[in-house]
Amino acid sequence: MAFLVAMCSAVAVVVLAVHWVYRWRNPRCSIGKLPPGSMGLPLLGETMQFFSPNATFDVSPFIKDRIKRYGPVFRTSLVGQPVVVSTDPELNRFVFQQEGTLFESWYPETFTEIFGRSNVGSLHGFMYKYLKSLVLKLFGPESLRDLLLRDVETAACANLSSWSRLSSIELKEATSNMIFDLTAKKLISYESSSSSESLRKNFVAFIRGLISYPVDLPGTAYHQCMQGRKNVMKVLKNMLKERRNSPRKQHGDFFDYLIEELNKERSLITETIALDLMFVLLFASFETTSLVLTLAIKFLTDHPNVLEKLTEEHDTIIKNREDPMTGVTWMEYRSMAFTFQVITETARLANIVPGIFRKALKDIQINGLSISTVTEISSVPHLLISRSQNPHCDFATGYTIPAGWRVMVCPPAVHLNPEIYKDPLTFDPWRWKDRPELNGGSKHFMAFGGGMRFCVGTEFTKLQMAIFVHCLVTKYRYNLALPSNNFLFFYLVMSLELGLLKGWRRLLDTVNHRLDNQVEGNQRRKYSPNARIRIPRWLSYPALSQSSMIWWEMA
Repeated sequence: MAFLVAMCSAVAVVVLAVHWVYRWRNPRCSIGKLPPGSMGLPLLGETMQFFSPNATFDVSPFIKDRIKRYGPVFRTSLVGQPVVVSTDPELNRFVFQQEGTLFESWYPETFTEIFGRSNVGSLHGFMYKYLKSLVLKLFGPESLRDLLLRDVETAACANLSSWSRLSSIELKEATSNMIFDLTAKKLISYESSSSSESLRKNFVAFIRGLISYPVDLPGTAYHQCMQGRKNVMKVLKNMLKERRNSPRKQHGDFFDYLIEELNKERSLITETIALDLMFVLLFASFETTSLVLTLAIKFLTDHPNVLEKLTEEHDTIIKNREDPMTGVTWMEYRSMAFTFQVITETARLANIVPGIFRKALKDIQINGLSISTVTEISSVPHLLISRSQNPHCDFATGYTIPAGWRVMVCPPAVHLNPEIYKDPLTFDPWRWKDRPELNGGSKHFMAFGGGMRFCVGTEFTKLQMAIFVHCLVTKYRYNLALPSNNFLFFYLVMSLELGLLKGWRRLLDTVNHRLDNQVEGNQRRKYSPNARIRIPRWLSYPALSQSSMIWWEMA
């Protein structure tokens, strides 16, 4: 009898397990049918394949393979959630336009835990718009023109001068520090040289563990990430307490402005919201802009014709000045047309936003017809978008995005689509001449997000890149030595001849020595001071790319 009961129990368990696996792999849809695709393994889904490294600038193999198999819209499961992935420009635009009505911003639970449950990316509706308006006080056009332009130029020139006296520079790290110091000063009057608490060090620990398994145990990357956040938040909390206790002492930074809002009688923000906002802004300044800037320098080095055109533009700006020694004016900055083309093309190829997530609030039907309209059919939102060209995709018959499912808009698949951009993997700034995307976003260009969550830091990012490039190409020049397996090496030399070097410095390691032996004599320009800049070749490093998606959406 006991044996029979055990057998029945075992059979029941097997049947339930098989049924559960079947339901996992074949989720239900109350209206219509789901997009094609695979839900992967139970619980894990296809998360591991999605986060697998991509060593090229091309669309990740995960996305590319599924587009070939299922078409531009397909289903999968990521981080335990059912997801519809969209690589279709029309559907992407629809998702952005309908935020607050049919969709809302969404992030995985671990990201919410790491960045704070009150971070700006997790807020919706009026509260999000209110915080965005506060941030625009710092990054809006008037602030950029009147407050930030001069400081950005001063920081760029000072850092380039300092780097030129060093034996070597890792450009990604150096630009990260430069941008972080500038932004932290504007946000919280933070001076790294006089502070006992290294915010940069804590953010490095935070970023290294950002994309990791959420196991908060000592020794794990996730634990280091959480400790980094804890330490930064401790500094911010102490600073907030100190300033609220001494209201007469003004620093003239963004934190002062935020505290004024916090102290209002009927303030809309809490201390938690204010601190989470400051944390996200500091994180953003540390990571994403330096990635794009480093990649831009790499592209300029790989394409001498682009560098020549860019240098010509900036030399012309200086020649037209009454006093060549004065700084960049706002009119000069706005006249850097080709520079903006270079920045936009770099952002297109950088693709530091691998995916933008939304959550469907209602059942949404998608029909693949030749027009783009939104109507109401049986109380179910209905979208008509372009027909798929994939012969294996039944896109024209229509699909449903169920309420509660996540939607991932995939910018790289659009930015690298040969039907939209000719030779999409080619760096060609001229492609942006007279295109409207140069001054914003569109369904074909989403490097800075889209819809109501278009990144408020976009213009600040462009300003930093343009001014840095201006200082670099007008005061310095660098020559490619030879690439190694891990780095690209550059000689950075002053354009003005300050004196001949009596001899080359002794090289610090055999790799540099081997490279120097292969540099042609005409590349060894005897200027002083000189330095080598090392630019990491990855520039699409998966962990950093995945972490960067937070900035463009949250800020």
